[in-house]
Amino acid sequence: MLKNNLGYPRAGAHRELKKACESFWSGKTGKEDLLVTSRKLKEENWTTQQDAGIDLIPCNDFSFYDQVLDMSLLLGVIPERYNPVVTSVKGNSELDLYFAMARGYQKDGLDITAMEMTKWFDTNYHYIVPEFTAKQPFRVFSQKLFAEFIAAKQFIGRVPKPVLIGPVSYLLLGKEKETGFEKIDLIKKLLPVYIEILKSLKGYGAEWVQLDEPFLTLDLSEKDKEAFIYTYREINKQCPGLKILIATYFEGLTENTEWALDLPVNAIHLDLVRAPEQLNFVLRHVPEKLTLSLGVVDGRNIWKNDYEQSVGLIRKAINAIGKSRVMIAPSCSLLHTPFDLDLETSLEEEVKNWMAFAKQKLNEVNEIGQIIEGNEALLEVNKLAIESRRLSNLIHKPCVKQRTAAITDVQAQRLSIFTDRQKIQDEQFKFPLFPTTTIGSFPQTDDIRQLRARLKKGELTSSQYDEAIKNATIEAIRWQEEIGLDVLVHGEFERNDMVEYFGEQLDGFLFTKNGWVQSYGSRCVKPPVIYGDVSRPEDMTVKWSSFAQANTDKPMKGMLTGPVTILQWSFVRNDQPRSETANQIALAIRDEVIALENAGIKIIQIDEPAIREGLPLRKKERAAYLDWAVKAFRISASGVRDETQIHTHMCYSEFNGIIEHIAAMDADVITIETSRSQMELLEAFSDFKYPNEIGPGVYDIHSPRVPAVGEMVDLLEKAAAILPVRNLWVNPDCGLKTRKWPETKEALMHMVNAARQARALFENSITIH
Repeated sequence: MLKNNLGYPRAGAHRELKKACESFWSGKTGKEDLLVTSRKLKEENWTTQQDAGIDLIPCNDFSFYDQVLDMSLLLGVIPERYNPVVTSVKGNSELDLYFAMARGYQKDGLDITAMEMTKWFDTNYHYIVPEFTAKQPFRVFSQKLFAEFIAAKQFIGRVPKPVLIGPVSYLLLGKEKETGFEKIDLIKKLLPVYIEILKSLKGYGAEWVQLDEPFLTLDLSEKDKEAFIYTYREINKQCPGLKILIATYFEGLTENTEWALDLPVNAIHLDLVRAPEQLNFVLRHVPEKLTLSLGVVDGRNIWKNDYEQSVGLIRKAINAIGKSRVMIAPSCSLLHTPFDLDLETSLEEEVKNWMAFAKQKLNEVNEIGQIIEGNEALLEVNKLAIESRRLSNLIHKPCVKQRTAAITDVQAQRLSIFTDRQKIQDEQFKFPLFPTTTIGSFPQTDDIRQLRARLKKGELTSSQYDEAIKNATIEAIRWQEEIGLDVLVHGEFERNDMVEYFGEQLDGFLFTKNGWVQSYGSRCVKPPVIYGDVSRPEDMTVKWSSFAQANTDKPMKGMLTGPVTILQWSFVRNDQPRSETANQIALAIRDEVIALENAGIKIIQIDEPAIREGLPLRKKERAAYLDWAVKAFRISASGVRDETQIHTHMCYSEFNGIIEHIAAMDADVITIETSRSQMELLEAFSDFKYPNEIGPGVYDIHSPRVPAVGEMVDLLEKAAAILPVRNLWVNPDCGLKTRKWPETKEALMHMVNAARQARALFENSITIH
């Protein structure tokens, strides 16, 4: 049996790629330095996989920013606005163009917006959305794929497996940028370029090519289905002798199974972690000679594999189709897991024994193969670890389970309906039209990060650290007052991460030192691990919010992360339903919300940027998720008086189809990302007649460019054309933690000025009360 890996983390065990990219972007180092770092990381990854006994080692799974953006560059899908980056500016390279598409470009007399970014299916990874026009040209533009294949082949001494986004999924991942056509109709123009690429790979010596087609696990239209069938018949016809592996993941094939199995390819990969139940049906319909790559090792979580369960699935397949037609693999790319558990030297050994990171998951693939070949000793060792976790008293807390079981519907309801609350809050706050605020965090400078590092090393006392954080907070407050923001934030200088900070103060969580996972570009997060029942032993944010409010007469927002986002952005225990864990977290956040209100904080923001991210990929499964996810938010938010204004924040979310559930969250104010989409996301709120207040982002914080005042005013006018002006807030797309202070200050001053201009445009044409 071949051991197959779909992809490997690329950021580096110590975030080497992040540091190299950011150094390159800042001009501290040059292109060659970045290329040296990337070559070293790729070679380390290839070596790790080779040492683990992986037969099909992927290449082209490395990316400087995002694999979908890589595909756009390979196919020449480059929006016209980026032409000046390489045609007008002397010395710019393909790499400069690539990063301009990802991050925007604001220098050399140019001011070009970045491409839109959104979530990769139901993960916390973000991809750059391809932009298509009706006459979209395609051509082989970038040579990165071929160079990497040659480099990998030379380095490992055998033929690697190139990985590409499949043609149909690539189109479905994109967005039509003009009316009058459907993106899937571009398949006949796109496919010849894919075939040219595949023929070139074969010419370089490729044997297997992996085409990722995750849309095969989603609800597809008849036209989508026809595109798949047409695509793979043409590839089979025009690329004889090249072995094609279609990779599906994050769900089962379900109703697409029979025709997907009939696609003329050599192998298809199945995610048997998310959808183990699909195997029986697949085995009944699998055509002769089709190989199955069975994803039995979880590529999305950090828990040790249950070998007994995985071996059972593998043996079932072998009994049905024979060993030679079965591959063993992780469920998806290991991009979504940290690098190496061996680097975690301070974890409690009992809990560490339940875990596996990317490197260990490769070993799990290998050991499952050894067990199939008769090494029963490996199975027995694994059984002991699985049983140890099931019985551990570190996990289960009866008092937490009892409180969760006693949740009532009343706990998920505000005292009054929104229209009544709005009148009370209008009278209390007396905000102007287009009130201004930010999403919460301010730039985490090197000085701030060093403060935390010095505290951990014992170089600072707690009182010294607190004094430094107080000074930074007061400085941020004074600056916000100076520029005229209406609702202030304390800046979150004491926080390392919006989830990690809370997890560190909640029981049932543990933290790694090097468990970094890429979120987008150079942005990496270190998700907490929820290993047991969750509870809140003491106040988490009251100290700093109270301090901040005491230093200003303006309203200060209390800043919290919501239960669904904490759940989604953690590695979650898999021994109980996720809804149960969400309710445990919701009760902990509820306690904190009440404590903030009692401390005099009148505006409390409970961020839920991940609530749509958790949406099941299949429509039929979404209602059940939305019911418990919305209820968890409401449990966290509903313990306060009517005059306490509850905000929430969501970013990079398409709301069509779930807008009624967003409304059911019943937040007084919701802030969302809309600047990259030019307010397109607001259409769902307008069509639904969303009743509560909303802050559409007017400033893209994932790009270093500073938008002009007029640009923001235009966005506000677009918003005012489709939503009630009295309900509109003005804010950035997201938190400002990752930005630099100079650009942040300039952009926020522009934002405040834009709000003032918008007020002047509208204040004479509306009655607020």
